[in-house]
Amino acid sequence: MSEERSTQPRSWFGKLAQAFSDEPRSRADLLTDLKEAAEDNVLDNEALSIIEGAMQVSEMQVRDVMIPRSQMVVVEAEQTPKEFLPVIINSAHSRFPVMGENPDEILGILLAKDLLPLILEESLEHVDIRKNLRPVTFIPESKRLNVLLNEFQQTRKHMAIVVDEYGGIAGLITIEDVLEQIVGEIEDEHDHDDDDGNIRPFEDNAWIVKALTEVEDFNEYFDVSFPEEEFDTIGGIVTQRFGHLPEKDESVDINGFTFRILSADNRRIRLIQVTRNPS
Repeated sequence: MSEERSTQPRSWFGKLAQAFSDEPRSRADLLTDLKEAAEDNVLDNEALSIIEGAMQVSEMQVRDVMIPRSQMVVVEAEQTPKEFLPVIINSAHSRFPVMGENPDEILGILLAKDLLPLILEESLEHVDIRKNLRPVTFIPESKRLNVLLNEFQQTRKHMAIVVDEYGGIAGLITIEDVLEQIVGEIEDEHDHDDDDGNIRPFEDNAWIVKALTEVEDFNEYFDVSFPEEEFDTIGGIVTQRFGHLPEKDESVDINGFTFRILSADNRRIRLIQVTRNPS
């Protein structure tokens, strides 16, 4: 038995070495070998996921993961500190595109940390934010994510503004958006509050629910009986009912509830608005 175990990793490494010594093969074949390695416990599942993400990034374009224009948090150049500070504080972002006279005119990037010296000097009320902007990088929607990641690393910039084929603003993308395609969602202290849990009341008869909420916890919270055998999370049940990976704002009715997707990317759903329908 011990001899058999010792030959499995060696056999798999032999196949992988042979793969790289022969003529180039398809990505699908290489991924098959990597999955076999994970099954043989030569490669752990987390590493496999990262490799899959890295391979996927090389095939994706900026338009696939960018934050669309309608969801951009921007500061207007003509706003006073009293007007733009609540935007900065409430969003909890660190970088903000600054808009000129129209939505397609982005003058630069405002870093929240650049405002701190002005606050300490008590001169914020008289500041012209145009004088405190960082240069803005414009990129096309068609740029490959792996190329963009390399540019982010070389220029040490963390945000780029995405333009469409007509030169209009299509959205923005950050280095975090790219890295999340490789390593999965990167959460910080502003992404969630552990005290809020996975299910938070939103409004009358509606809740915000994380897709990773376990079905058992969902059932207990709402006093319902969604099946717990086939899927571990409520996101799994919702995705199965759609029959495809749903996009933002898609909705589906299941057992007296309406599930509307609030946040999703091309790999998974993240947040769901759950509404209990009248009996």
